[in-house]
Amino acid sequence: CKIKNIIGGFSIKQLAEVSLVEYKNIFVENSMHRYNEVMAEIFYKAIHKIADDYDGNASKIWHGNPSSATVVYRFLQFEGVGIKIATMAANILARQFKIPFSDYYSIDVSPDVHVKRVMTRIGLVPEKSPNEFIIYKAREMCPEFPGIIDYSLWEIGRTWCSKNGKPRCKECLVKTVCKTALKK
Repeated sequence: CKIKNIIGGFSIKQLAEVSLVEYKNIFVENSMHRYNEVMAEIFYKAIHKIADDYDGNASKIWHGNPSSATVVYRFLQFEGVGIKIATMAANILARQFKIPFSDYYSIDVSPDVHVKRVMTRIGLVPEKSPNEFIIYKAREMCPEFPGIIDYSLWEIGRTWCSKNGKPRCKECLVKTVCKTALKK
């Protein structure tokens, strides 16, 4: 929205007409990210990837009922996008925007601090588990769509199962199955 307001439009064609130098200035002047110059370049390259590889239509990334692996792979091809962002983007498309894929088994949880903390406190994975433990536990629990539990775990971690301060176990939605809450 900020970029749309600054350049006066938001079509891929309009975005592609802005130079990298201009994007760097926009990002820096408007404090758009804590790594303004790096993110300006990533944004610039993403716009040109959509313009060049997807005929200026980002929805072609997920068009035609592709497999979840195809969509995740397409997102991974964007500079600056790792597995966490790629699966999170595919997950948001499937869950929130109801974009149909031929399957959902390649959409994993994104093991951020909230998801890790909740899975650990519930007792699903050991303390200080690597990301792979979190991902494979979710795959074990929900093999057809491991990422379906991502947002719920994130929300629980952000709302009730806080790191700083005291966790609000008595109010938490999963208190009846949480090993940490049951100990109290």
